[in-house]
Amino acid sequence: MPQIIDGKRISQEIKDELRDKVAALKEQGKEIALAVIQVGEDPASSVYVRNKKRACEYIGIKSLSYEVPESTTQEELLAIIDECNKNPECNGILVQLPVPKHIDEDTIIRAIDPKKDVDGFHPMSVGALTIGEPGFVSCTPAGIIQLLKRSGISIEGKECVVVGRSNIVGKPMALLLLRENGTVTICHSRTKDLREVTKRADILIAAIGKPKFFDASYVKEGAVVIDVGIHRNENNKLCGDVDYDDVAPHCSAITPVPGGVGPMTIAMLMNNCVESAEMFGE
Repeated sequence: MPQIIDGKRISQEIKDELRDKVAALKEQGKEIALAVIQVGEDPASSVYVRNKKRACEYIGIKSLSYEVPESTTQEELLAIIDECNKNPECNGILVQLPVPKHIDEDTIIRAIDPKKDVDGFHPMSVGALTIGEPGFVSCTPAGIIQLLKRSGISIEGKECVVVGRSNIVGKPMALLLLRENGTVTICHSRTKDLREVTKRADILIAAIGKPKFFDASYVKEGAVVIDVGIHRNENNKLCGDVDYDDVAPHCSAITPVPGGVGPMTIAMLMNNCVESAEMFGE
């Protein structure tokens, strides 16, 4: 039987550690606040925002909530971001993506002060990661590194294959594995003989957004498999990019969906917010 990597347990561990840190900072007179900006009422976004607020409350981080209508203009949204940038009491700014079509996502990401970019999406944050300087790291890949480390899985010297090259998961994931001395291959929709490449992986990260795409034929015997995907199948049950039942018997360790990578994203967002207060707090 493979080791089931329990994201719920590990994310709770991280949140408990952060709760203690925040309590210690409060004793020094430092309050921590996260601005969460949501444009419109996309149901999935509303669930994420609610979960983020709940995590803030648990850890002791103040939540500054900006819920504005779908009709909000880009200029109005930029004005809210500017206000949060200038607010010394605000340590982190998060604009819930996606934004409505009339707003340019890239302009919004670039408007956030890199010192408050707790999502790790600003070009300066990405640049810092690329050259190994301190900065905020995209929450899902940072969470995956914590899942591996806290499950006793060594990355150093391992063949790591990341399938997917998005700016939010694939690219930063590859850079973080490299930082941990993994030997990294990135695959994508144009990769030839994908199965041949993934079967070499000691650690396989699946992040392509296709339900149950990876079956046992893609996986080396004894590999560690991290599933970033989240979908609903024909029976409305949650599933990932990996066909869990087919793949699990061949792994040494695997993340389930739900309860694997998902809970880590919010835990690492909270971690970035606390780091922002420690590094840049007044």
